[in-house]
This record gives sequence, structure tokens and C-alpha cells, in this order.
Amino acid sequence: MATSNPLPNPGSSAVNPDLNWSQIRETISLLCLAMAQVETTLNDSSKDVSTLTSAFTHIASDAQKLGAACTKLENPEDFAAAKPEITSLAGSISQEMGMAIVAFQFYDRLSQKLGHVNDSLTQLGDIIGDSSRLYDPNEWLKIQEEIKTNYTMECERIMFDLIMKGATIREALELYKHEFDQMSLQKDNDDNTDDDIELF
Repeated sequence: MATSNPLPNPGSSAVNPDLNWSQIRETISLLCLAMAQVETTLNDSSKDVSTLTSAFTHIASDAQKLGAACTKLENPEDFAAAKPEITSLAGSISQEMGMAIVAFQFYDRLSQKLGHVNDSLTQLGDIIGDSSRLYDPNEWLKIQEEIKTNYTMECERIMFDLIMKGATIREALELYKHEFDQMSLQKDNDDNTDDDIELF
């Protein structure tokens, strides 16, 4: 999902305010952050839903084949001939179920990421509604630090830093995708060393 008309991001200068510092620029930067967070959440969830759809399609197909193979078993001696096919189908179903279980974890990530967006927008609303804090760069800096400490993934923190430095949403999303892909690749490599699937 591409951002059609990206919001120009002035970046935050709360860490080192100058004469050009304004609460409007800080607000825009936090809105850009929220937009980038929502877009990454939607993109990541879309991939996981595709994985789930594919896994369940294969499971349904293999289950039908398994049922067909079982209907051919009329005599005890028929089992010996059908055993390799049944074993293969059962293994395939087990593997697809493992992939589906992993993909289902996207819901936790989705909830967590949207929770981060909600928190950052709530804090933004709070500071905009408080005239004693609105014009104080240190208050904006506190909000940024609170938002960043809530992140659990390094790629989220990198995206946050980029947005606060004035990167466009597109630039931040590209780097996030690169970092996320690297993390997924590392996880896949780690998973290949352990065939056990932890259900919960």
C-alpha cells in the first residue's frame, strides 16, 4: 500500500530547539509517525493474512486427499499400499498447520502496533489541549521519548528516529521494510535450526 500524497515532514527539533521551533512542526512529525506506523501495520498484516489463506487452502486440499485415500481402505492389506500417501499427507497438513500458527501471531503484533499509534495520538491530543505544555519543547521531547520506549522492535525505533529527523514517510517505510525483512530472514535461519513448533 503506497502513500498517495505524503504529508511533508519537517522533522522534530525538540531535542535542540532553535528560533524556527514550533509546536506545529512537532505535531506534523508525530502525525507522520502515526501514518507510517499504520501503513507498516497494514502491510505486515496483509502478508500474514496471505500466508494464512495459503496455509488453509493447502490444508483443505490435503484433508480431502487424505479422506479419499482412507475411503480406499477396505481390507487390512490395503493399508500397506496407502500408508506412504497417508503419511505424506499427514506430514504436509502438520507443516501447514505450523505455518498457520506462526502467521496467527500477526494478531498480537497488529494489536500492539495499533496500540502504539493510539498511545502516540492520545499523547499528541493531550499536549495540544494543554497550553502550559504546548509551547515547551521539553514537553514534546518527553512525549517522543515515551513513544520510543514503548517500541519492542528495533525496526520501529529506527523508523521513529528517521521520522523525527525529517525523513519522508516513504523513506521511513522503505528502511522499515528492509530492517523487517532482515529480521524475518534471521528468524527463518534460527527456526531452521529447530524443527519444533511452540504452540503457546
